Amino acid sequence: MAPRTSTFRLRWMITTVALTLLLLLIIRPCNGNFFKPFNVSYDHRAIIIDGQRRMLISAGLHYPRATPEMWPNLIAKSKEGGADVIETYVFWNGHEPAKGEYNFEGRYDIVKFVKQVGSAGLYLFLRIGPYACAEWNFGGFPVWLRDVPGIEFRTDNAPFKEEMERFVKMIVDLMQSESLFSWQGGPIILLQIENEYGNIESEYGSGGKAYMAWAAQMAFGLGAGVPWIMCKQTDAPEYIIDACNGYYCDAFSPNSDKKPKIWTENWDGWYTSWGGRVPHRPAEDLAFAVARFFQRGGSLSNYYMYYGGTNFGRTSGGPNQITSYDYDALIDEYGLLRQPKWGHLKDLHAAIKLCEPALVSVESPQYISLGPLQEAHVYSGNSLSNGQNLSLHKSTCSAFLANIDERHTANVKFNGQVYTLPAWSVSILPDCQNVAFNTAKVGAQTSIKTIGQDAAFSQEMIQRKVMAQSWMTVPEPIGVWGKTFTYQGILEHLNVTKDLSDYLWYTTRQFASDEDISFWEKSNTTPALTIDSMRDFMCTFINGQLAGCTKGDWEKVVQPLKFVQGYNDIVLLSQTVGLQNYGAFLEKDGAGFKGQVKLTGWRNGDIDITNSSWTYQVGLKGEFSEAYAGKDNKHFRWKEFPHDSTPNIFSWYKTYFDAPVGTDPVAIDLSGMGKGQVWVNGQHIGRYWSLKAPEDGCNTCDYRGAYDSDKCVTNCGQLTQSWYHIPRSWLQPSNNLLVIFEETDKAPLRISIEPRFTSTICSEVPQDHYPLNAWSGGQFSGPSVAPELHLQCDDGHTISSIEFASYGTPQGYCQKFSQGNCHAESSSSVISKACLGKNSCSIQVSDAIFGDPCRKVIKTLAVQAKCSPPVDNVFSYLSSNSKTEM
Repeated sequence: MAPRTSTFRLRWMITTVALTLLLLLIIRPCNGNFFKPFNVSYDHRAIIIDGQRRMLISAGLHYPRATPEMWPNLIAKSKEGGADVIETYVFWNGHEPAKGEYNFEGRYDIVKFVKQVGSAGLYLFLRIGPYACAEWNFGGFPVWLRDVPGIEFRTDNAPFKEEMERFVKMIVDLMQSESLFSWQGGPIILLQIENEYGNIESEYGSGGKAYMAWAAQMAFGLGAGVPWIMCKQTDAPEYIIDACNGYYCDAFSPNSDKKPKIWTENWDGWYTSWGGRVPHRPAEDLAFAVARFFQRGGSLSNYYMYYGGTNFGRTSGGPNQITSYDYDALIDEYGLLRQPKWGHLKDLHAAIKLCEPALVSVESPQYISLGPLQEAHVYSGNSLSNGQNLSLHKSTCSAFLANIDERHTANVKFNGQVYTLPAWSVSILPDCQNVAFNTAKVGAQTSIKTIGQDAAFSQEMIQRKVMAQSWMTVPEPIGVWGKTFTYQGILEHLNVTKDLSDYLWYTTRQFASDEDISFWEKSNTTPALTIDSMRDFMCTFINGQLAGCTKGDWEKVVQPLKFVQGYNDIVLLSQTVGLQNYGAFLEKDGAGFKGQVKLTGWRNGDIDITNSSWTYQVGLKGEFSEAYAGKDNKHFRWKEFPHDSTPNIFSWYKTYFDAPVGTDPVAIDLSGMGKGQVWVNGQHIGRYWSLKAPEDGCNTCDYRGAYDSDKCVTNCGQLTQSWYHIPRSWLQPSNNLLVIFEETDKAPLRISIEPRFTSTICSEVPQDHYPLNAWSGGQFSGPSVAPELHLQCDDGHTISSIEFASYGTPQGYCQKFSQGNCHAESSSSVISKACLGKNSCSIQVSDAIFGDPCRKVIKTLAVQAKCSPPVDNVFSYLSSNSKTEM
C-alpha cells in the first residue's frame, strides 16, 4: 500500500502545482506584468495612454495611512467609485528613517502597494517629491537630513541636491527593477518631482529658480519613461507638465499650449488641528468643481484625498495636526464609504465617462453664453486634426451647461430645448440633448455611521464594548531618569532629540534666599518663568510639582512659579506635536525654545537663565523601556491600579481586552483621557489630545458659492477627536495589549473599544431624477426608463428594518422624514419585500411599482432603513459580553 500512497501523493502535488500555476496565469499574464506594455505621452488636450487620449479620474490614497490588509478593499472601492488612477506620495522619512537604513516593510511596502493597484486594473500616479507636505511629519523629510553639513533644503545647495537625487533615483530604480512602469506592463503612468514649490520659490531668490530647473532636469534625466509633473509650478520647463492644486481648478491653464490641464490636488475636504473645528465639503459643491474642470478642458482630476486614513504613530504633521487624516474624503478613515459624497461622485464619474469620446475628439470646446451667469461648453467633432497618430472617433457631441449664480435657479435654452439649472450647478448632456447628471441633484444614499451598539438591538440586549476590568500602572519620572548630558545654554529641541521622541527634558537649579521669599510675601507678588518664544507644547515643574503647561506656535510663555528657600529644581518639558510640514527653510524651523529664558519678579531684578547649566534628558523612560510592549523589568515595574486610586500625572497604564466580534472597523474612545499616546499590541496608534473646538462657527451649510475650509465646519463645542482607529489586522481575537501614556491626571476608566459601522441608510429620489441607468453603451434609452433608488449596507451587513418609506410627497430629510399629503399605501410593503434581509437593493421610482397616489404630481420615493451585522455576531456578543468599561 505504501507505493500506491506515495504515487497518490505525488499526483496530488503535481495537480496542485499545476492548478496554482494556471491560476497565476489567469490572474497575471505570463510575462509577469499587469498590462500589456504601453507608452504614455501627452498633448495639449490629455494624457495619451497607448495611443488614446483619456479623461482620467484619480483617487488619492497614501499607503502608510492604511495597513496593507486594508489596501485591496480601499483600491477596490476607489475603482467601484469610478477611479482610473490611484495617486500617492512617497514618504522619504518613512523609507529612510536613518541615513542609509531603509524600510520597505509593512505600511511602507510601496512595491506591494503599487502591485495591488496594478492587480486591480488601475493606473498609478506616483508623486516622489521627495518633499510631500501632506500634513505629514516634517513634510516627509527625514530629520537626519538637517544634520548633513552645509545643507539648505529645496534650494541650489549641493548637499541637499545630492541627497535628494540619491533618494529619487533609488525610488525610480526600484520601480523599474520591479517592472512597474507602463512601458514594462506596470501601472505607473505619471511621476511628480517636487511639490508646490512655486508657492515658496521666490523666498530663495536666484537659488530657487536654479534649484527648480535642476530638479526638473534631474528627474527627466532618470529615464523613467513616463511624463513628469510639477504642481503649482508656473515656470516648469517645457518637458514637465505644470499642474493645479486647489478647491477649484477650472480656470487654470498650463504654461504651454502643448500641455494638458491636470488637477493634482482636488481638495475634497481639509485637515484638522487639535482644538479646531472639523471641515466638511458638501458633495454638491465638490461635484460642481469637478464638472466645471472637465467642462473647461480638464483632463485628469485627482481627489486629495479619496481616502485620507490615519496618521499612525508620530507621523502627523504640524504643528498640532490630529491623528485622524479623515479629510472628509469619499472613503472615511475606517474604510467605510462616506455617503452621499462617494455615491454622488460615482454618478458624476459615470456621466463624465459617457462624454469621454466627445471630450477626447475635440481640440477645444465651443463656448456658448446662456445668460449673465450661465454658459455652455460643447464638445463636438468628427476627428482630431492635429496630425498625431491617434485613433479616430465617430461623430459625437457632449455638452456641459453651467449656472454659476450662487443663489438663483436659471432656465436656459440650449440646442432648441429649455433646461432648468439649479444655482451653482452643472448639467452634463452626453449626447448634447439628454441630461445624465446635475451636480446639485443628489440621488445617492445618505449613510449614518455609529460606533458601538448595533442600532437593531436594544441596549439591554447587546452592548458592543469588549473591555477589561483591571489596569496596571507605572509612573513616569519627572526630569532626569537615564543617560543625560549637561550644557551651558538652551539647545534647540530637534538638535537634541533627532525626533526620536516628542519629549525633551531641560533641568536646572536656582537658589532663592530668605530675602527673596520675604520680598514676594511682602509685595504679594509671584515670580515667573518667561520664555521669549515656544513651540509646540511645554510643561513646567518646580521641585517635582507641575506648575503649568502651555500650547503655542512660537509664542511667549509666562509661567508663575512657587519657590522655596534654598535650591529649587526647575524642569522644563518641551514637546513636539508633529513637525512643521509646510513652508520655506524647514531645516531652520526647529522646535522647543527661542530667545531668552528668564526668571522675572525677583528682589534684585530679572535673572537670565538662558546660559545657565542645563541637564538634558531625551524622551520618556517608558519609551526606552518599551513600556508600549507591556514589558516589566527591574527599572520599570507595573503595579495594580485599583479603580478607586487617585491617578498621577505622567503615568503609563496597561490592560488587556478582547477584540469586538466580526470584521467591522474598530475604534477606541479616549474622550475621557487628557493628552498622551496609545499603543495596541505594540503598534503605535498615535497621539491623542482631548481639546474642544470653539463653540461658534458651525452654521447651516449651504453648498452654493465658493468653498473654503472655514465654510460648513462641524463639531463646534465638541472634542476635535474622541475616537481613534485601531486597524483590525493589529488585533487578535482575545488578550490584546492596550498601553496608554497619559500626561494629565485622568484615569483610564472610561475607555471603550468598539466597532464602527453604518447603522442607518436613507435615500430620496424623485421621479424626474436624471436616470444614469437609462444610458447604455453611450446611448440614451429614452425618457421611459425610470430612475432607481439604491440602498446598500456595509459589507457583511444586511437591511434589518424599514423605518420609513413613502412614495408621494414625503417631507423632511434623513432621520427626520414624515409623510406628505400624497402617500402610496404600498410604499412600506414594496420596499420591505425588495430590501429586507439583503445587503443592497434597488427599486424603480415609478407609478408602475407603487401605483399613482396623486395624479399630475411629480412623486418622490423616500426610504430610511436600518443595517445590522450578521446574526452570528450578535449572538456571539450576547453570549460572551456584557456592558463593561476599562
